[in-house]
Amino acid sequence: MSLKTLKGNLLFWKIAGVFSILLLVLGVVFVLIASRLSKSYYTTAHQQLYGNVASHLASFTKPLKNGQPDTTVTHDIIHSIMVANPSVEVYLLDTLGKITDYVVPDKSVQRHHVDIKKVKQWLATKKGERPLGDNPKQPDEPSIFSAAPLYNNDTLAGYVYAVLSSEKQKEILSVLNSDLNYHLAIYIFLAALLIAFIVGVIIFFMITDSIARVAAVVKRFKEGDYSARIEGQGKGNLGVLTETFNEMADVIVDNFEKIKATDQFRQELIANVSHDLRTPLSIMHGYIETMIIKKDTLSDAEKDKYLHVVHDSTKKLSVLVEQLFQYAKLEANQVNPEKEQFLLQELASDILAAYQLKAKERSISLNIECSDNLPPVFADIALTERVLQNLLDNAFKFTPDGGSITIQLLHTKAGVQVQVADTGIGIAPEEQAHIFERYKQLNKNENTKTGMGIGLAIVKKILELHQATIGVKSEPGKGSTFWFELPALSKAMAY
Repeated sequence: MSLKTLKGNLLFWKIAGVFSILLLVLGVVFVLIASRLSKSYYTTAHQQLYGNVASHLASFTKPLKNGQPDTTVTHDIIHSIMVANPSVEVYLLDTLGKITDYVVPDKSVQRHHVDIKKVKQWLATKKGERPLGDNPKQPDEPSIFSAAPLYNNDTLAGYVYAVLSSEKQKEILSVLNSDLNYHLAIYIFLAALLIAFIVGVIIFFMITDSIARVAAVVKRFKEGDYSARIEGQGKGNLGVLTETFNEMADVIVDNFEKIKATDQFRQELIANVSHDLRTPLSIMHGYIETMIIKKDTLSDAEKDKYLHVVHDSTKKLSVLVEQLFQYAKLEANQVNPEKEQFLLQELASDILAAYQLKAKERSISLNIECSDNLPPVFADIALTERVLQNLLDNAFKFTPDGGSITIQLLHTKAGVQVQVADTGIGIAPEEQAHIFERYKQLNKNENTKTGMGIGLAIVKKILELHQATIGVKSEPGKGSTFWFELPALSKAMAY
């Protein structure tokens, strides 16, 4: 027998066992209730059937003669009634409830007085509401009875008091109840087992069918069908299992997509890094090798030229490695901005001053335009400087000699908007959605200098750390304008 079959059988027997115990308990309760109700039913029926015994005796037997019990006349008649119905015991009472005569199967009368209030209450009430009375042979057990008044010359002389539940009746009822309880117990036990078995089998197959469907979906997912989901929303633990699996499958598929994207990024990274680092390394290697081979024949001017080329290549390598390192830290969420208050126009002026020499060499006009009364911004000054530098580097890369680059600082409701505009070659509309992607290079041609394409990606990452976004407006041949917005100090504190 397999482990799954064993577990299924255990589940079945647990379900069947629980239902069996439940139905057995209900059966015992039913037996007790049935026994009590049968006794109550018998008592009520006996009261209805023989409730007029005392009245009959008082009317037709004339048990009193001259105010005294006439035993010669009455004993034979009463005895005949008791033989016909052994459950009846007849007593004669005086007006105070004292027993003056009786005819019973044996002489075991323990009490010679009856509560006369119960007799009067019995006579005054309807049949369905009559009380229980005293039993002279069993004083501690109230019994059903029948009563009727006896008159002597229209004067109340006593009562006929007939106990309708005698010791003989109790013996018979005890035997009958034992037999009834025995048969009820057997029938209910067998019915409980049968019902528990049927219900257990039905529930077992319902549960195992649901589990089988869940297992089939899990198997499909395991075999590579990542779109497999458990349909329908169950209740209870099965519903929790369904919801949990579907959520887990969504997370796994999402992680697969991330892993695939990461792997693709790794491949692109290796390809781009290899290409971009190979170019300056090849240049350096070629010129250094030339200098080694022709060191005795090269003039000083040629040596200076070669050394300047090597130096420029090392600077390019340094920039590329630094960008790669910075983007890796941003991608790994290892950069936490240290925000502080500062004037953005002062930072922009300092950065432009550093770029003036480069602009002069290419006859590029470098300008700054500021709105009046700009408020201080609240941001990381070093990261903001990196954003401006990358945008300026990008503008220099695609702006031809003799063009212009302008930084505009505009006062807005939220803070300060920064715009970096150039008169470069522009960006086609279909390419604008991709320029902030990792290592995305656009407009590769012989007239533009390209890098690894992560400058704008770094800008986007830094601005995301400041809960800001980067936008672009551009048309081919008309230049580009990049813009972003930093919050003023008061606005930032409000968040």
